[in-house]
Amino acid sequence: MKIISYNLRKNRAVAELGALADDHGADVLCLQEAEAVALPAHLGHMSLVHATERNRLGLAMYVREERFRPRSAHTFQLKKSLHDRLLAPAHERLLGARLHDLETGRDFVVASFHAAPLTALNSLRRHQIHAALAELRQLGPGLPALMVGDYNYPVFKGRLDLEMRDHGYELSLSDRRTYTRYKMFRGHFDFATSSGLDIASVRTLDRGTSDHLPILVSAVLSAEHAVPVPA
Repeated sequence: MKIISYNLRKNRAVAELGALADDHGADVLCLQEAEAVALPAHLGHMSLVHATERNRLGLAMYVREERFRPRSAHTFQLKKSLHDRLLAPAHERLLGARLHDLETGRDFVVASFHAAPLTALNSLRRHQIHAALAELRQLGPGLPALMVGDYNYPVFKGRLDLEMRDHGYELSLSDRRTYTRYKMFRGHFDFATSSGLDIASVRTLDRGTSDHLPILVSAVLSAEHAVPVPA
């Protein structure tokens, strides 16, 4: 399956979504910095599963209608940074959904994540990542899980990678940088953490009107987690 993650830069890139999903045959579309009220219920073959409503810079998720059946979807608050407390850009920084794959007969969890901005410390973002993964485990206990989004984590990824492995997750970066707007902050900001999936590739797609470049994750549910779930 193909999952696209895209930070829309305060919803500026929303008009690109239909073509982006069609051009790359997306099965799931995870968005950050989206305005829920401006999002259409359908994008071609994709339907809106859920979107945050309290955020100034929100999260949203679309899935391919003919393949996936959403079982549940929730947004979650995570520990706030000082930036969040002063400017209130985001109450919820995680949107997770439990999906039933009609092709394989299996359930899995997928999530759109937006970490605290660069004004916060990496330690806070690591706290948010661990808390987000814990919420996803509650959403689908024992199920394969994939969390994609804007991690705002440009440096010292080695420590994060070790922590993810210690907790049974794989950290996957894309083939090219995803943020190049400012020289001192260039790097891989948008990536994925996963458990119970085989990640075939993570590609950075062409630049649009956002300051982030979208990423395309190609993944397969691992055979060792192949437990069919009744539809």
